[in-house]
Amino acid sequence: MKPIINSLLDTDLYKFTMQQCALRQFSDVWVRYVFKSRNILDWTFEMHEELLRQIKYFCSLSFKKDELEYLASLRFIKKDYIEFLKLYRPLEEHVNALFDNDKLTVEIEGPWYQTILWEIPMLAMISEIYYTYTVCKEDNGKKAYEQAEINLLKKIDEKLLPIHKEDKGFKLSEFGTRRRFSFDWQNKVVDILKKKLPSSCLVGTSNVYFAKKYDLLAVGTNAHEYYQIGQALDKVRLAESQKFMLQSWVNEYRGDLGIALSDTLGTDKFLKDFDLYFAKLYDGIRHDSGDPIAWGYKVINHYKSLRVDPKTKTLLFSDSLNFDKAYVIYKEFKDEANVTFGIGTYITNDFEPVSKPLNIVMKLQSVNGKPVAKLSDDEGKTICEDEAFLSYLKIAAKE
Repeated sequence: MKPIINSLLDTDLYKFTMQQCALRQFSDVWVRYVFKSRNILDWTFEMHEELLRQIKYFCSLSFKKDELEYLASLRFIKKDYIEFLKLYRPLEEHVNALFDNDKLTVEIEGPWYQTILWEIPMLAMISEIYYTYTVCKEDNGKKAYEQAEINLLKKIDEKLLPIHKEDKGFKLSEFGTRRRFSFDWQNKVVDILKKKLPSSCLVGTSNVYFAKKYDLLAVGTNAHEYYQIGQALDKVRLAESQKFMLQSWVNEYRGDLGIALSDTLGTDKFLKDFDLYFAKLYDGIRHDSGDPIAWGYKVINHYKSLRVDPKTKTLLFSDSLNFDKAYVIYKEFKDEANVTFGIGTYITNDFEPVSKPLNIVMKLQSVNGKPVAKLSDDEGKTICEDEAFLSYLKIAAKE
């Protein structure tokens, strides 16, 4: 196989924005990420050998001058962080990828500021290797790619363009890197979206490499791992960990990147923490689990209870969306708030009926040797290795 990851920019923007915080505020934090597959992954010895080769190649990469210049052009990226990236290399010693009893296990462990850029490329590598050795084995994927292009163009022509024609306010960003079928397919997807959609509809992409290549806005702020870090800090009460991390983000970005993620400890706990101070400071909130309609009304009512006009705030929806589902949500809330969407797997891995997308994740499991967890609004998305800590966290989340 050819190398899958050829640029360190081939990842989501929030990895860089979180890494800057990790370097500047949490340089002593040690983390461990664990790979999970939520559906059956028929991994083989040949796939695993290829994964080890891809990991080794990834560790040979460094940032090119034009890539650093691009990152430096983003007004929220600091000069000292760019200086760090000039020296940055992914380190193979931080990765433990094993294939035993027909099961793939992958762990990433090391300083947070050093290991944070592994998650997205690792998931992209696993996904592309899997499809190369299965779906693409017979004809190099010719049939699969033809079907995927048919699916995408049909969705755009029969669903998305009519939606945008009916309501020019409907807008979305491409969020599909972590579970893409392949790099080449994501490249084609972004190219097609850029050519076929008006700029008022396609806001941008979370992938920094493609944002640079196609002159699109790179979009993203932070992920669940950012809020989880606070759960293990000695100086922070567990019940106040989310508020601490919300404040640390404000300290770093001073008004930039103002979309908060609401479901690390569940939306109810988030809204308790998201008081008038944060409601005014942050531009909006991202939905990533649970019923989106119920969530939207809960958030809007919270803003109103604080006497903050929700029409001045953004609701970003990003949980397993397709165009139809997104439009239903949009129509529900378009007169109440600024509504936008991040859509991923639906456009970067729809090869049906030839193949189905994998449901793979790489989640933070421990920080400084202590367990951490995410209390998702979807019970099935809650991940924690320590049941005692999970029980304690659920109690703390009610404070």
